[in-house]
Amino acid sequence: MRYGPFSLEAASRVGAALRRRAGVFIMMVVAGGLLAGCQTDGPSSNPLSELAAYSSKKDEPAKTAAKPPEPPMTRSRAAMDCWMKAEKGPADANLDKRADAVTKCIDDKLKTAQAPKT
Repeated sequence: MRYGPFSLEAASRVGAALRRRAGVFIMMVVAGGLLAGCQTDGPSSNPLSELAAYSSKKDEPAKTAAKPPEPPMTRSRAAMDCWMKAEKGPADANLDKRADAVTKCIDDKLKTAQAPKT
């Protein structure tokens, strides 16, 4: 039987649509609130972030003075550097030619790393 636009079935469809829209609205409000907390284009009004900025400025000279030494050149590190350099080159190059160039590059890097620094 049909009871018109005010039937129980029509009411349940309208209720489901309203619940869905309310859920979307709540999610948008939550997302907006979270994104508003990430605003970084203006001066900070949060005292904790101001304290963190102060402490990072205070510790900055110590960070620049204690630079860790560069790790020694190994064959695997040289191979990684040379292959990355070869991959940035032209893509139509033959793989065998690139492999030969990488092998030569590895040998050169290891020779220069072993040479005494004067």
